[in-house]
Amino acid sequence: MIQRRELIASAASGAALATLPLSAHAQSGKDAVVLAMTLEPPGLDPTAGAASAIAEIVQYNIFETLTKINSDGTVSPLLAESWEVSPDLKTYTFRLRKGVKFQNGEPFNAAAVKFSFERAGGEKSTNKDKRTFATMDRVAVIDDHTVVILNRQLDPDFLFLMGQATAIIVEPKSADTNATKPVGTGPYQLSAWNKGSSVTLSRWDGYRNAAAVKIKRATFRFISDPAAQVAALLAGDVDAFPRVTARGVPQFKGNAKYQVLINGSRAKTILAINNKKKPLDDVRVRRAICAAIDRKAVIEGAADGYGAPIGSHYVPGAFGYVDTTGVNPYNPDKARALLAEAGVKNLSLSLVLPPVPYARQGGEVIISQLAKVGITAKTENVEWAQWLSGVYGNKNYDLTIISHVEPFDLGNFAKAGYYWGYESARFNELFDKIQNAPRAADRAKLLGDAQRMLANEAVHAFLYQPQWVTIARAGLKGLWKDMPVFVNDISALSWG
Repeated sequence: MIQRRELIASAASGAALATLPLSAHAQSGKDAVVLAMTLEPPGLDPTAGAASAIAEIVQYNIFETLTKINSDGTVSPLLAESWEVSPDLKTYTFRLRKGVKFQNGEPFNAAAVKFSFERAGGEKSTNKDKRTFATMDRVAVIDDHTVVILNRQLDPDFLFLMGQATAIIVEPKSADTNATKPVGTGPYQLSAWNKGSSVTLSRWDGYRNAAAVKIKRATFRFISDPAAQVAALLAGDVDAFPRVTARGVPQFKGNAKYQVLINGSRAKTILAINNKKKPLDDVRVRRAICAAIDRKAVIEGAADGYGAPIGSHYVPGAFGYVDTTGVNPYNPDKARALLAEAGVKNLSLSLVLPPVPYARQGGEVIISQLAKVGITAKTENVEWAQWLSGVYGNKNYDLTIISHVEPFDLGNFAKAGYYWGYESARFNELFDKIQNAPRAADRAKLLGDAQRMLANEAVHAFLYQPQWVTIARAGLKGLWKDMPVFVNDISALSWG
């Protein structure tokens, strides 16, 4: 685990590098950019894995979707020029953009949309949003540029979901190799992938509007260590670091060479609890864990204060939000009483921490808080691939700290076999009502009920809504102000 004195020492050494001349910095001309990311993706096909790092590289760059999600959370046309929605909100008619080709020369058309969505909802699909596509009753090709989607259930967020990375349109012949050789309709192609180091994209001159794309070459560097993140920015090794460690902010604020953006989000950082493991299958034990945790202290330790407490899997500002932070408040005495009531003594649990700074730093705080109520959390630091296989895939954990970044993901609690082992017929019924409530007022009430149910059942220790920090060189334009989803839209960037 990274110690704070090491972080400070490394950042200080990076400060010395900041005096280097401009020629030593990452910016090379006006048509290239170097960005940094905390995690390296396991592959480059967002329909095949759950890691949000995949979309950070490929969404809107290599792959495109029917709709596009903007920084403010609105939806605009992308591969679909326009659409019509039936009065019952179940049938969508998309008019597709003409003259679009995939990067292997094949045409983009309604048949490609049908293939992509049927593949995403198919029996062999590993798409993390498989449920969205599996509930499509039919994807009908009307002509090359018109496709009609008939949903069995209404979903008021459907157009937003069609802009997420799991809804990319893939070319049938290349779909199976997209993880290593991605082929899309976007403005960039994969140029190089140096495993463990970087991914480089180059502008695709066959793109329909290539002349308007200012950045011809984009390199993504992978830097997980918080001290190294700060040092790389100070040294000018990277031009922008979206979602960088918040501990670097004081060194960049007020410095005219940099811009600091505090990004709003719809993410939920949680202490996920394996509800299938004993004694965690006892709601009293889960409530004890929740009562042991001081959310404000976690926010300070994990995110340097950049976050807002949450009490359920929903965030302030989202439609239908209700404040549930009072359901399981910080109360160590209550935590001890609940453990005694459950007959649990000297509880020892595994705490698996992925390499992201908020998890490692937040883990230190939570371990200390749990110890005060008699719970020993044994830390296991793992790399991202190990977290995906061991925790997400094989459910081999008791506790873990993770941010779920998708805006509309309450449906995860209705997924059978999901990694946290929560299964509730009552919640499934409630979620089904949410999905099929045409009136906004009814949906808002039901969403409130769902939030209260998850809080009362203490499915997890819900921690905070993070505010992500982006630090970049002052001349880089087009960075997102807020982050409803994790993307880096390179074609929107330019040097001013």
